[in-house]
Amino acid sequence: MLNIRVFATVVGAVTAGSMAMASPVTESRRPSERPEINVMPSGSEAGFQVWIREFRTRAIAQGISEQTLNSAFEGVAYDAKVIERDRNQSEFTKSIWEYLDSAASDVRVSNGKAALDTHRDKLNRIEAAYGVEKEIVVAVWGLESAYGTFKGSNDVVQSLATLAYDGRRGAFFEQQLVAALNILQSGDTSPRGMTGSWAGAMGHTQFIPTSYLDYAVDFTGDGKRDIWGEDPTDALASTAAYLAGFGWTPGMPWGIEVQLPEGFDYALANRKIEKMPSDWARLGVTGMTGLPVDDFGLASVLLPAGGKGAAFLIFSNFAVIERYNTADAYVIGVGHLADRIKGGAEIQSGWPREDRALTFDERIEMQERLTRKGYDTQGVDGKIGPKTIDAVRAFQRASGIAPDGYASLTLLKKLR
Repeated sequence: MLNIRVFATVVGAVTAGSMAMASPVTESRRPSERPEINVMPSGSEAGFQVWIREFRTRAIAQGISEQTLNSAFEGVAYDAKVIERDRNQSEFTKSIWEYLDSAASDVRVSNGKAALDTHRDKLNRIEAAYGVEKEIVVAVWGLESAYGTFKGSNDVVQSLATLAYDGRRGAFFEQQLVAALNILQSGDTSPRGMTGSWAGAMGHTQFIPTSYLDYAVDFTGDGKRDIWGEDPTDALASTAAYLAGFGWTPGMPWGIEVQLPEGFDYALANRKIEKMPSDWARLGVTGMTGLPVDDFGLASVLLPAGGKGAAFLIFSNFAVIERYNTADAYVIGVGHLADRIKGGAEIQSGWPREDRALTFDERIEMQERLTRKGYDTQGVDGKIGPKTIDAVRAFQRASGIAPDGYASLTLLKKLR
């Protein structure tokens, strides 16, 4: 698993298209360079078929058999809808509260509890084998495919070949295509049985092919690592294996909602600043009951919606879930859904619901306006990363605004 998610563009908030079928995002395998190929213009079916012929030579050089290639590409055609999804995914975003309203809705919580009860025995065995709490595994399942009800029906070979041919992220998707062919060659599934999202994320918990090769397991012992079938056992175990592989600490929370003292120094809300919860408590940061958070390990303060929204102490398991998707909203969604499935309370703090998520163009505009005013964002790419947050904080300080680093619509209006 991902790095399962390189597919969805998520900046601060989660893209509307990545709600149920996005996958982790930090791909550990480096895409290999591929030669420049002179084919017909992108979008041409004839050009696509020329590309496939060229690709076959490269695939064979990487150990893919003619037989596998013949069966995999039988009936495969250029899929313009996949390219349309790829082009449009970054434009429409949800605010974190809108995302959490869906991610941890009463229906999803109820369905999660039912799924846990139905599969409790196998989930207990998976938890014992990998040390990842069953509620976390079920929560990933719930967000990735709504507990197996929306696994994706796209032909993965066709989708990946289309994306590789298109060229925008061609090297990455060609790497995934070769990995998909290796899966087929191993016999774990059939070419047309290999279905998934438009971007090639597969099965109950949406593994991309390279992550499948690295982390998928045959927990049922039937000789196949089946993440596509009705039985979710292998997919759930593979998710646990993935999280364990990236350092999941049993018994440690992903994060805990906290309350901040009046006059809290927002500069301390920085992932690089870690303290034991008892040390945070000495600075006035406590659990929602007013008592110190237990010393589970080093933690940092996260303000996903700035000073007007909920605050969390987050632990190292937060970063492990990020291997599935780097968006704060997604990680909080998984963690909070898991807590609710376990019987925990809803997030108690409010959100700045009068605001909305910035569009891609608005994020670009904010970076441009900050830079023009002397608060250099070190690039204009529409991604609200650490450098943009630093620039936002500097502007806020100079403007007499609480420097929480939150790139809000209100702040953009002030910049205008």
